Amino acid sequence: MKKYLAELVGTFILVLFGCGTAVVAGEKVGILGIAFAFGFALIGAAYGIGPISGCHINPAVSLGVWAAGRMSLKDMIGYWVGQFAGGILAAWILSMIVSGVAGGYNIGASGLGQDGWGPGYQGGYSMMSAIVFEFVATLIFVTVILGSTQKSAPSGFAGLGIGITLVAIHIFGIHITGVSVNPARSLGPALLVGGTALAQVWLFLLIPSVAGIAAGLLFRTKTLEAD
Repeated sequence: MKKYLAELVGTFILVLFGCGTAVVAGEKVGILGIAFAFGFALIGAAYGIGPISGCHINPAVSLGVWAAGRMSLKDMIGYWVGQFAGGILAAWILSMIVSGVAGGYNIGASGLGQDGWGPGYQGGYSMMSAIVFEFVATLIFVTVILGSTQKSAPSGFAGLGIGITLVAIHIFGIHITGVSVNPARSLGPALLVGGTALAQVWLFLLIPSVAGIAAGLLFRTKTLEAD
């Protein structure tokens, strides 16, 4: 239970500070600021809860770790429960914070940093662009995680490398999908915003998960596993 609770806390940190920065300060800090908020939140969580759970804080990462043969199915499901609960709780807390702004805040109209695609969302990219980006970005992200945490990797630096990778992914992809690469990060805001965000969340649940499994298999088959 300690591991599952740690995953809840870590996912809460990632979603609250990442999506919170996008919602509250996005116009002031821009893409770079939002990207660094997600990356730095991940780095902080990695060193805070990493010794307890490994700091997956992402169902796609847990799928990759399971597919690589590094965790049991039971633990993966427990991690998922903690991760999705953390993402939903963070979105709820964020909604409470922004609702106190002068003049009020319309969550349906202004959102909670939810992911999406198509006309009216960020750069207006197509669903196919969203699928390709989310698959490739998640594949790279989970590959970096599995590679930097394998036994032969330098110890103590994984959190930093993973966080920097997440920053780079956000700089590239915020205008495409808002960047998910993490089903728990996407589901929380979508549930509270509803409408189009909830109708499109399937893509951010499915595609990163498939990519996570693909990355895990690259390590399970020793294609990328160090000798």
